[in-house]
Amino acid sequence: MTDKIPTIAQKAPYAAAVEAGKSYWWCACGKSAGQPFCDGSHKGSAFTPLEYKAEASGTTYFCGCKHSGKAPLCDGSHKKL
Repeated sequence: MTDKIPTIAQKAPYAAAVEAGKSYWWCACGKSAGQPFCDGSHKGSAFTPLEYKAEASGTTYFCGCKHSGKAPLCDGSHKKL
């Protein structure tokens, strides 16, 4: 793996409960043990986590394949991998 290609954590979205007004840090590298959120595993790589600020409380579908064009949210890109 190179430093610029993320690890595919899973080829499906992660459903996560979020609370309005709270920030969540999405794992961009794919190595976090706490998917879909960052646990610091990216340190030393070219990746940085991406902030997602929830506008409403409910279930949000975060990208699991790390290839979404609408990161951190799933856009179905995993279906092409």
